[in-house]
Amino acid sequence: MTLSDTSFGPSALATPANAVTVTRLLLAIPLLMLIADTPSSYPAAALWIILCITDGIDGYLARRQGATRSGAFLDPLADKVLVLGAMVTLIFAGVFWWLPVAIIAMREITISAFRSFWGRRGLAVPATRWAKVKTVVQEVAVGLALVPLTADHRWIANTTLWLAVFLTVTTGVHYLHAGSRVTRTSGS
Repeated sequence: MTLSDTSFGPSALATPANAVTVTRLLLAIPLLMLIADTPSSYPAAALWIILCITDGIDGYLARRQGATRSGAFLDPLADKVLVLGAMVTLIFAGVFWWLPVAIIAMREITISAFRSFWGRRGLAVPATRWAKVKTVVQEVAVGLALVPLTADHRWIANTTLWLAVFLTVTTGVHYLHAGSRVTRTSGS
């Protein structure tokens, strides 16, 4: 039996996908320390790229071996800790302005609460394709701020960050609109 033949039920905790996600969470600490020490460095950029790639790997494993409730909670948590943690650290380093990061953080908190509210009532709120694009654009904005090659041209990372803000707000409005439509049709 190979790893790809293994299947996990929705209540499973110890899955390969969750192991990757927990590793991503644990590696957030050294990443943020690297960014705080030297905002643009190849070690920070390399670790960032690895963590962004592993986001795709844990998603692949979860789809292949069975999504779990714990994974549905841990994966978005890891994404938010990494992205928002890196962005806030870049604010303190003087690379990013606080306003776009605050907008992104407010949307992420709002949608997490929204998903949690409906999740407790048995309604899943899956990530849309545009929400996944939003996450990638957020990751690219951070990556551009970390890579020494583009760090001297902060406008590149900051322009990408504002594109991420646009996608973040747009997908947030979409989630809230879709949620209100469901409540009207389901009577909840």
